[in-house]
Amino acid sequence: MGTPLAHAAGHRTTRRTLAAIVAALALTLATLLPTSTAPAAAEPAGSEDVTAVLFQWTWTSVAQECTDVLGPAGYGWVQVSPPQEHVRGSQWWTSYQPVSYRIESKLGTRAEFAAMVQTCRDAGVDVIADVVINHMSGKSEGGTGFAGSSFQHYVYPGIYQGQDFNDCRRDIASYGDRWEVQHCNLVNLADLRTGSDYVRGRIAGYLNDLISLGVRGFRVDAAKHIPATDLAAIRSRLSDPSVYVVQEVIGAAGEPVQDSEYTSIGDVHEFDYARNLKRVFTNERLAYLSDFGQSWGMLPSASAGVFVDNHDTERNGESLNQTYGSTYTLANVFMLAWPYGSPAVHSGYSFTDKDAGAPQHGDGSVQDATCYANGWRCQHDWRPIRNMVGFHNAVDGTAVTRWWSNGNDQIAFGRGDKGYAVINQEGGGLSRTFATSLPAGTYCDVVNGEPTATGCSGATVTVRPDGTFTASVPANDALAVHVGARPGTGGDDGGDEPGDGGEDGTTASVSFGVRATTVWGQNLRVVGDHPALGSWDPTAGVALSSATYPVWRAQVALPAGATVRFKYVRVDGAGAVVWESGADRVATVPASGVLTLTDTWRG
Repeated sequence: MGTPLAHAAGHRTTRRTLAAIVAALALTLATLLPTSTAPAAAEPAGSEDVTAVLFQWTWTSVAQECTDVLGPAGYGWVQVSPPQEHVRGSQWWTSYQPVSYRIESKLGTRAEFAAMVQTCRDAGVDVIADVVINHMSGKSEGGTGFAGSSFQHYVYPGIYQGQDFNDCRRDIASYGDRWEVQHCNLVNLADLRTGSDYVRGRIAGYLNDLISLGVRGFRVDAAKHIPATDLAAIRSRLSDPSVYVVQEVIGAAGEPVQDSEYTSIGDVHEFDYARNLKRVFTNERLAYLSDFGQSWGMLPSASAGVFVDNHDTERNGESLNQTYGSTYTLANVFMLAWPYGSPAVHSGYSFTDKDAGAPQHGDGSVQDATCYANGWRCQHDWRPIRNMVGFHNAVDGTAVTRWWSNGNDQIAFGRGDKGYAVINQEGGGLSRTFATSLPAGTYCDVVNGEPTATGCSGATVTVRPDGTFTASVPANDALAVHVGARPGTGGDDGGDEPGDGGEDGTTASVSFGVRATTVWGQNLRVVGDHPALGSWDPTAGVALSSATYPVWRAQVALPAGATVRFKYVRVDGAGAVVWESGADRVATVPASGVLTLTDTWRG
């Protein structure tokens, strides 16, 4: 649920639920679909089932991100915000107040949406559309939608009239009453009569229109407020029965409507997953996670859509969010390493007002997303999260092996003979020998680097013939290796990739500066993805001068026009390294002269 809106998530049909769903609906579908209809695969080739949720991103921005980041990183899906026409307003939740089923919104036009879907599919990423089918708008006074459609509460010309809405024309008063939850209004939002054959047909028509544009999955918003029998009937009318469906059903103990009622229709978002992770990562011990999953009272893994946070929970406080720094990053690392559910990585923007929408133009349309600028946080592209998607894909189908913990907040575990992860959420470093089932050889730590054409941009791990390796993991950091990330298996290091710059040998300078307090014996360095910045090796990073303390500074010559990623690290007298939290910082080297940065240490 969102504030002021209540939200119910849809659920896509993955390979894990497809067979059961199609079997359950086969008889109905046979009577409704032409015999020539052949369902497409519900998931991209291989095991790529991680979703990047690009919340409130424009269609053109999503298309570019599919090509530049999501496809190469191994994301199988991208979830986009509701594409239908909605009420006017700057708040994010206006997208969840539809006034028509036209594909025209503050996020882009129908043509831009269709082009985005095709571009993403060309990049190997299928699209999940967030669909609002429980209700229409909540503006009692009526008005004109974003694309110009006129409407009044309970009257949407050419679509719905008064008889198409449930008779309970008041807000839900008791969540202990099933009838009220599924027939009354959610915070004044006009509740559709989904038991009506006509309404079911109009909703199915909208979903089939999206399918015709190439959409391969749906997140069903506010599914809890739609009787499961109504949702099943709507699903049975889809032109492609294999589309993925994930449903937002926020179950609560003692309430009559439970998430388990919806698993025969598709996956269901497991909200307790996010709640449990927040509790464990902030107040309990990571050692408790050794059996994390269904035994904790959550849905079966094959039916669960899981996340560390989503657009509602990051605002209402029931989950971790990006303001939690390294704790948030480590929770995402755990989610992508652990074998439970289908993971979704939330990617949004910074806010102080929980109702605030994404940055917008003067006409109310949303600005294209620019990662790490204008408040766009781009969690899906944070190096530990982005690279753990590859880990998740590489270890697909394997069980947890070789679990270890120190009984507190240091844990490690393998995924069969495919991968191994270590998470250290304690205040001191972790150094030990780990026992794995990995083949002998050298591996790249994908949490803090990746394979390159000649080696690894971060640390390497050498697994001995007996399956053991020895490594050190700094405080509030992690390490992960898998069989798909070996030295020399990455891209070209020749400096001719887009954005590298400096092809003619010209250089310019960046004056790196960070405001940070230290104690005696501590120093600051800058480390990044260019050899001049240590290639992510903190021991080879550039030492910063304390001459202007508390601002630490150093000037580095870099290829002119290059885009570099970097972070600051704190190093003590014994050589122990502490990385600042959050995403990689990004800077573009000027064509000439000096770019001066003054950042603030992120604890």
